[in-house]
Amino acid sequence: MLELAPIGFIQTQIVNKFDAPHQPDGSQGLRSVIELLPKRDFHKSLEDLEGFEYIWLVWWFHKNSTWRPKVRPPRGDGVKRGLFATRSPHRPNPIAITAVRLINVSGLRLTIGDCDLIDGTPILDIKPYIPKVDSFPTAKIGWLAEVEEFYDQEPSFEVAFSSLAQEQKDWLEGQGVSFFQRALKILERDPTPNRTRRISKFDEIFRMGCAEWRVFFSVEDNKVEIKYFRAGFPKEKLLAPGAEVIVNRDVQLAFYETFLNQDSDK
Repeated sequence: MLELAPIGFIQTQIVNKFDAPHQPDGSQGLRSVIELLPKRDFHKSLEDLEGFEYIWLVWWFHKNSTWRPKVRPPRGDGVKRGLFATRSPHRPNPIAITAVRLINVSGLRLTIGDCDLIDGTPILDIKPYIPKVDSFPTAKIGWLAEVEEFYDQEPSFEVAFSSLAQEQKDWLEGQGVSFFQRALKILERDPTPNRTRRISKFDEIFRMGCAEWRVFFSVEDNKVEIKYFRAGFPKEKLLAPGAEVIVNRDVQLAFYETFLNQDSDK
């Protein structure tokens, strides 16, 4: 029987999967902390690690419980691909690896740079990153080669905000909500309906799910106009018993109070 147990947990500023970057490149300059579990001699296991600039984290997709043999990646032409030819987080055994910059080791705490792990993710193992054996920059990348070529080009769509959307965006940013940069990157590249990107169409309006928020927009030729934002949960659900665990619950309730024209049936 196979048994796995976390060696520790990570503390990050990422609270939901939508905000987690795909393959972080270090450009955000964020800091996260891995706290290893006490009373297991892990302080000895960390000896000599501080000399490495990068480390591999082996971790568990603790929010995922299902998988499919073929998936539709968020980037690309919408074609379903074999699961093992993708980086989908939904896997038979939801194990992941991420290379991160190691900044500091202090006791049982490791400070690292940008990562794609949400807060509270269980860490299964830590290994040193060795460029000579871990990096193959000229390796072929299969179907992703065409996708990478597409993303190397300038964005295909121009995104603008309606006056209402701009007002809502400014208000939300004032409340510490910060999904906009990620949403803009998606819409600039491909605003067409896609289940993985959580984009769907209702008559002439499109909707995209961004964690606990919804973006409604129109598309005409190569122009995208964001019409308005909505809270992701109906007000009655936010007020129901036990709703305190919903991320950004208080902000969503305040959003309803601030923008009274925002109904919850879309």
